[in-house]
Amino acid sequence: QVQLVESGGDSVQPGGSLKLSCTASGRTYAMCDWGWYRQAPGKERELVSTIARDEGGSTTYGDSVKGRFTISQDLPKNTMYVEMNSLTSEDTAMYYCAGRRCGRVDYDYWGQGTQVTVSA
Repeated sequence: QVQLVESGGDSVQPGGSLKLSCTASGRTYAMCDWGWYRQAPGKERELVSTIARDEGGSTTYGDSVKGRFTISQDLPKNTMYVEMNSLTSEDTAMYYCAGRRCGRVDYDYWGQGTQVTVSA
């Protein structure tokens, strides 16, 4: 089993920045990639970004965050980050860290989420 714990959520003003962290524990070797999803009230969950858990660290980004968010990781620390810039009210959501086991299509492991609120 893998445990994922997010941190860093906060309230920020439009145009501001925020950096979220996700720390993994347990059988982390079972994960081949991990990333961030978000869900706003009344909306479906959407992809924010993912990163492969290898030295290459290939990344993906959702269309709504491309050019504004940057995902990164520190594998020895089993920690992943997403730096979010130029935040707007549309970025207000609960942000979830998710991990996927090697060979699986869906994400198997989920954190409890951390709230990001963007408002004036």
